[in-house]
Amino acid sequence: MRSPEEHAVATAIITLMREVVYREVGAHESIWATLERHHGAVVDHFGSIGIDVVVDEIEGYAYLRTRDEEDGEDALPRLVRRRSLTYNVSLLLVLLRKRIVEFESAGGDGKLVLTRDQMVEMLRVFQATSSNEARIIDQADRTIDAVARLGFLRELRGQGGVWEVRRILKAYVDTQTLSDFSGRLSVYAGMKDADD
Repeated sequence: MRSPEEHAVATAIITLMREVVYREVGAHESIWATLERHHGAVVDHFGSIGIDVVVDEIEGYAYLRTRDEEDGEDALPRLVRRRSLTYNVSLLLVLLRKRIVEFESAGGDGKLVLTRDQMVEMLRVFQATSSNEARIIDQADRTIDAVARLGFLRELRGQGGVWEVRRILKAYVDTQTLSDFSGRLSVYAGMKDADD
């Protein structure tokens, strides 16, 4: 029979295998406390199979990352298969990451919250010109839903169409990727304006 501590560590390990763990009050509060108390045991468990536990104390999240292979080592299979993202999903991720940078630069504390309409407008700039407004909005809604399923957006309870941008996005879209993609988007937006 497991001790309460062993049960807590096993629960933290399983939860990390399923999703990002957040420090905020709510569903992951006890998991986060276990990660703080038994960090070494959780790290050792995953380390033996080539997985790193990344804990960002400042932003308040933890997730798993496949360790880069050392020189001369054979790469281990990935725990989670990489998924290719559609252009629209990639675009929205980069635009949301850019909004996080702007939010933090303006001294914003707490959570970045955007409405569905704000995200539709963000995407509209980079959509092909169309007279079918319903189609543009439907495509934006599908993109928002896909990003939410990936865990980068969370709809606020009781506030339909109001979304929190999860800070874990910063770990997946780093500043170099943001800079490269933003440069390409600026060129695209400039070409689109010239065509109009």
